[in-house]
Amino acid sequence: MKKAFLMLFAIVAGLTITVTAGNEPKTGINIGEKAPDIIEQSVDGSEMKLSDLKGQLVLIDFWASWCPPCRRENPNVVAAYENFKDKEFKNAKGFTVFNVSLDKNKVAWEKAIKDDKLSWDYHVSDLKGWNSKHASIYRVNGIPASFLIDGDGIILAKNLRGAALEAKLKELLK
Repeated sequence: MKKAFLMLFAIVAGLTITVTAGNEPKTGINIGEKAPDIIEQSVDGSEMKLSDLKGQLVLIDFWASWCPPCRRENPNVVAAYENFKDKEFKNAKGFTVFNVSLDKNKVAWEKAIKDDKLSWDYHVSDLKGWNSKHASIYRVNGIPASFLIDGDGIILAKNLRGAALEAKLKELLK
């Protein structure tokens, strides 16, 4: 009854509202928006911030050691990192990856980083799996999931994989 009254009030008042039951699928944040900052602990326990990478092109990569599609995509991400890490882009200098793990097991997470040769410095996790606050903020409901942001932190693309990631990076070269 209360929802119906609120919706009727909104219609009469000319307002637009969205009423949800709380279990609808998440849709993700939008291209063209500023990416929310991520501040989280790294593998060694130090704090890492996405915002510290301002000025670089960054692939925010949500993944987990237990995720076969993520592990199959890792060689493509490694190749992109190796090919583009020192390049100049239209609105960024250099390219890096900011991994956000949805692992719960720190040992498995560390082993996957080593085994997959994820050589960049930025690996974070709150070790809460699907209850990760960052997955919630970014509305990630499946992995692998990624967001490519420019030097100002603006989302340029989402969920680029393999050849699509490489093509987008080439397109953004200076």
